[in-house]
Amino acid sequence: GRTYTYGEFFPPELSPFAYNETIAQEYFPLTKQQAIEQGYSWRDEEPRNYTIDIKAEDLPDNIKDVKDEDILNKVIECLHQGQCNEQCTQAFRIIPQELSFYKRMNLPLPRLCPNCRHYQRLKQRNPLKLWKRQCMCSGSTSSPQGRTCEGKTLTDCYHNTCEHEHGDSPCDETFLTSYSPERPEIVYCEKCYLREVA
Repeated sequence: GRTYTYGEFFPPELSPFAYNETIAQEYFPLTKQQAIEQGYSWRDEEPRNYTIDIKAEDLPDNIKDVKDEDILNKVIECLHQGQCNEQCTQAFRIIPQELSFYKRMNLPLPRLCPNCRHYQRLKQRNPLKLWKRQCMCSGSTSSPQGRTCEGKTLTDCYHNTCEHEHGDSPCDETFLTSYSPERPEIVYCEKCYLREVA
């Protein structure tokens, strides 16, 4: 039931890659069912033949408790166990260079496979959406969600370091930002921001 018009981009049926193999899955994640309904192909995980040596919950919390021979060349189970939409490999290994880095930086062993770790980092980015917001600079101080700063600590309010163009009255500048109104950060317009950092 799909129609294709001359001049449009190639239809998804002609793509040599499945939807979950492309970077589109990182920016616009879909489930298998959603992708197929929209005409994309989907690549299912191939069965792997390995035995789990260490379960994720059995890994030591402190890197100082880890011995090389207990971790290297062992198959470690991913905490997600393939039950996520992040191309989970379900298991992974730690290589010697990686283990020495964790020890040098005093970092705990990962409990997620590399793919799941990558997708967890991507979730920390701002979404690809813009909201129209008003500058939160209220003169000499600013606070999240427009709360008053009287009697609040410095962590609850931001105190400006210099005089702004609008003086002690709130800034009336509006702009587009990737920070949604529900987020706790104080968002300034470009002029107020540059006054504070420049």
